[in-house]
Amino acid sequence: MEALLSWLGETALSEWVRLTRWGYASINALHVLGIALLLGTIVALDLRLLGWRKRLPPRELGRLLQPVAVVGLLLAMATGSLLFLADPSGYAVMPLFLLKLALIALAIGNALLLNLRPGLANATPRRLRLAGMLSLLLWPAVVLAGRFLAFVED
Repeated sequence: MEALLSWLGETALSEWVRLTRWGYASINALHVLGIALLLGTIVALDLRLLGWRKRLPPRELGRLLQPVAVVGLLLAMATGSLLFLADPSGYAVMPLFLLKLALIALAIGNALLLNLRPGLANATPRRLRLAGMLSLLLWPAVVLAGRFLAFVED
C-alpha cells in the first residue's frame, strides 16, 4: 500500500495539484460546490422525511432533489480524489481522514438502503424518519471531518 501511495504522490497529476497556483484552489472550489449541491438538497429532503411540509409527497420531492444530490456527490467524490493526490501518504494515515471516509460510506449506505428497498414511495413513516435522521447526522459530520482535516494534524 505504501508503494502505491508513494507512486500516486509522484504522478504528474499529483504534482500539478500540489504545486500549481490555481490547481489545488480550483479543485477545492469545485469540491465545495459539490458539497453544497449535495448537502443543500439532502437537508431539504431529510427535513421532509422527518415530517416537515407533509403535503409534499416524499417520492415527488425525491425525484426533484435526488438527481441534484447525486451530481453533487459525484462532483465531491471526483474532486476529493484529486485533493487526496496533494498528499496521499499523509492523508492515508490520518485518523480523521479515515473517519471521513467511513462516514461517507455510512451516509451513502443509508441512502441506498432507503432507495433500493423499500423506496421513498413504499417506506413506512418510521423508516423515512430514521433515514432522514441518520442522513442529517452523517452528512454534516462528513463536512465537519473534512473541514477539520485542513486544521488538525493527527
